[in-house]
Amino acid sequence: DGTTVETLMRNADLALYRSKDEGGGVHFTYEPALHAHAEERRKLEFSLRRALERNEFILNYQPVVDAESEQIVSFEALIRWNSEEHGLVSPAKFIPLAEDTRLIVPIGEWVLREACRQATTWPEQVKVAVNVSGEQLLEVNFIASVVSALSMSGLPASRLEIEVTESIFVRDASQARTALEQVMALGCSVALDDFGTGYSSLGYIRNLRFSTITVDRSF
Repeated sequence: DGTTVETLMRNADLALYRSKDEGGGVHFTYEPALHAHAEERRKLEFSLRRALERNEFILNYQPVVDAESEQIVSFEALIRWNSEEHGLVSPAKFIPLAEDTRLIVPIGEWVLREACRQATTWPEQVKVAVNVSGEQLLEVNFIASVVSALSMSGLPASRLEIEVTESIFVRDASQARTALEQVMALGCSVALDDFGTGYSSLGYIRNLRFSTITVDRSF
């Protein structure tokens, strides 16, 4: 898979990264498609690093409806990327890339600020839910970013819900719990999203006062 040391090393690395992406414990040989995938990823990353300053992100909102009254009780903020170079990029593509490169932290802060700002124009009984990744939650300045988003927008803390998944407890359970307890102390609510797609540990539910738990239909 190459006639020079540099090419052999690059191609071996690409096969190794593919193995890691699959969770390890398997091996892959080099294929030209791996190089094409890596090149696409490199171009996406380059564009993603400039997306914030170019104002290429937008928020869509998914309503949460009370099953009995049929009234809208909240909206979940969903980030979308309309790239100048790549057009509309699927969140399934750019969110994992943002997490790998830690760009998810500044992007997540933007989502928090923008969602709070827009929510102030809604009826006062309607809340806004914002997804927070593990990378973002474990940042030292996370609580400060929540406080800043609330104070800049004027949105009451009781109208903001932070959504997390089980994966945040895997890396540093104690730090994650501390951060979420601080969020609750501000007056915000915390939701456990997609329960049943990860470790499905009832311990997470017992140890924290989640206001909402969404259960994956496969579970």
